[in-house]
Amino acid sequence: MSPNHLQDRIAVITEAIAGRTLDAQLASWLNERFPADGPAVRDITAACHAGVAQGWLCQHEHGGIRYGRAIEAHAATHGFSVDVVDMNDVAGPHHVHPHGEVDLIMPLDAAARFDGHPAGWCVYGPASSHRPTVSGGRALVLYLLPDGAIEFTRRTGLAARQADASAS
Repeated sequence: MSPNHLQDRIAVITEAIAGRTLDAQLASWLNERFPADGPAVRDITAACHAGVAQGWLCQHEHGGIRYGRAIEAHAATHGFSVDVVDMNDVAGPHHVHPHGEVDLIMPLDAAARFDGHPAGWCVYGPASSHRPTVSGGRALVLYLLPDGAIEFTRRTGLAARQADASAS
């Protein structure tokens, strides 16, 4: 498989969500329309596994997290960039989503959760922030970012949790 294969599979999702409000209702809709055990997500998951194995996904590593931007935001992905991370019982760096974030959680271990969410979709609205955390094992997480926008902060520990609580 190739980055183009992944882009083609992701474009089905980004076309469906283009112009929609990024919120909890969108997460519910995605989980109904593109369930974790459905063909679209199975194909995306297979492409991500192949990309990691072939070295074109998650090609960077820092702090126990493998990561990489697979696709820049452009017209073919309806303005969304695509990043994939490989995390195993770890919290990542605190960041803000200026325009929101759509996440596809692909557990590698059955009990793995991303920010408490099992396999499937979760959505963070514009101006939300978090310290992305995988617990219960290992998972790949695919991030769709409108315009590729993400702002990393220097917040850690209690300061990050307090900022997250006030943003909710």
